[in-house]
Amino acid sequence: MSRFAIELADIQAARRALRNIILPTPVLPATRLSAELGGPIFYKAENTQQSGSFKIRGAYNTIVHLSPEEQGRGVIAPSAGNHAQGVAQAAQLLGVKATIVMPERAPLTKVVATRRLGAEVILHGATFDDAVAYAHALKEERGLTYVHAFDHPRVIAGQGTIGLELVEALPDLHQLVVPIGGGGLISGIALAVKTLLPHVRIVGVQAAGCAPVPASLAAGHPVTAPAAHTIADGIAVKRPGELTLPMIQALVDEVVTVDDEEIVMAIAHVLQHSRLVVEGAGAAGVAALLSGKVPVQPNHVTATVLCGGNIDANLLMRVIEFALVRQGRYLLLRTSVDDRPGGLAALVNHVASTGASVMDLFHRRGMWRVPIDRAGVELILEVRDEDHAQAVIESLERAGFHCERESNWPI
Repeated sequence: MSRFAIELADIQAARRALRNIILPTPVLPATRLSAELGGPIFYKAENTQQSGSFKIRGAYNTIVHLSPEEQGRGVIAPSAGNHAQGVAQAAQLLGVKATIVMPERAPLTKVVATRRLGAEVILHGATFDDAVAYAHALKEERGLTYVHAFDHPRVIAGQGTIGLELVEALPDLHQLVVPIGGGGLISGIALAVKTLLPHVRIVGVQAAGCAPVPASLAAGHPVTAPAAHTIADGIAVKRPGELTLPMIQALVDEVVTVDDEEIVMAIAHVLQHSRLVVEGAGAAGVAALLSGKVPVQPNHVTATVLCGGNIDANLLMRVIEFALVRQGRYLLLRTSVDDRPGGLAALVNHVASTGASVMDLFHRRGMWRVPIDRAGVELILEVRDEDHAQAVIESLERAGFHCERESNWPI
């Protein structure tokens, strides 16, 4: 008997159940990241999966094995977004009614996509854990069949099929970096990979704003995080599972955390250099690599799972802007001009002569402490890089425009 909730045979059976249901997502070379970090790195692009994340694997493997009576009652699931779409799509494929409970501040993209898949969506509570509690209450009230987001053997087995695909695509794999929310993804993958390639080092990544796994590992049982504040909503789970935690303890070599700024820069890196859209959870592994928290060896193959791509368009815009500021591509300056006709034109024309582009401009008088004969001006400029930014500032100073740069410009 297996010491875990599942064994390799369960993952192999899940793969058979998922044949012709899921997409065989690609394993892509992360060329730019490999060059920057000095070792071969690959992305398992689950962000290209049906419904935009890996969740269809575990959801379908669970619902397809329900009894006709359980399917007939309809299913219910709590979700921060990706499990919602996985359950909704699986239920649609199987002709089962689905009810999904999501936090009130769940990304609109995920809410709309889940409703389009035919599920009833109920928004309740501030966090995933609030949604879980309400889903349990509705389960009892309506007699629905509960589909857990991570702590169920068939869910873990379904997610583990990613591990089988990775082993086949990368037989020389040395290190695998996997995001952790409740632990279903990393548990299934780790069991598959460690069984077939025991030497592979597996590292889990949690968002620093919601990271209960390190404390749970230290305590030897699931511990609830005090809060969940992170843009990586897909892994913002405040308590790991009773089934998944022992698997993480036994199969995962290390767990690290990344903060939101590191996640933002990782989203931008994948978008800019691999032309792939990932959400916060999907970028967590890349963030751990970029930040140096997971070292890369020159001759060792490293892979990470881009577990989801369902990022809200407004958040993606903010991420891009934030990253451009941090990369020195946007420059925020404050200066002043003579308060007379042509004063502002002289400043703008000089900016143009430096090769910078004016993205936005605010012309102010009384709000700033400037002499009565001058007007304050705030400029947002697009520049090529940090060297160009410095050259623009120096040129403006030489022309008589004293500049103050906002170096910690918040987005």
